[in-house]
Amino acid sequence: MQEEMDVFQAIADPNRRKLLDLVATRERSVQDLAEHFDITLQGVSQHLQLLAAAGLVTRRKVGRFRYYRAQPKQLKRVHTWVSRYERFWTARLDRLGEYLKGKCDGA
Repeated sequence: MQEEMDVFQAIADPNRRKLLDLVATRERSVQDLAEHFDITLQGVSQHLQLLAAAGLVTRRKVGRFRYYRAQPKQLKRVHTWVSRYERFWTARLDRLGEYLKGKCDGA
């Protein structure tokens, strides 16, 4: 497994995005997280390791259990990149709204 993973690669997988959603609200154990997936406990652990390598989660070990918590600071890179395109989508949505308003007003 690679030492560092790019945040964009990490969130490209739907299972990892779901894991992030689950740990965003509170710290959770691997066993708790695995209950939300149709993949093996080992598969969930591998996804969590990749998220940790990208700096998106932190892990804490208590006895033989591992607990994960979101570290959303790394998602700032994603937000910064996506925000460059917000202007594009806002303009398109504005035009769509104007078009629909014209259709409704003219009907």
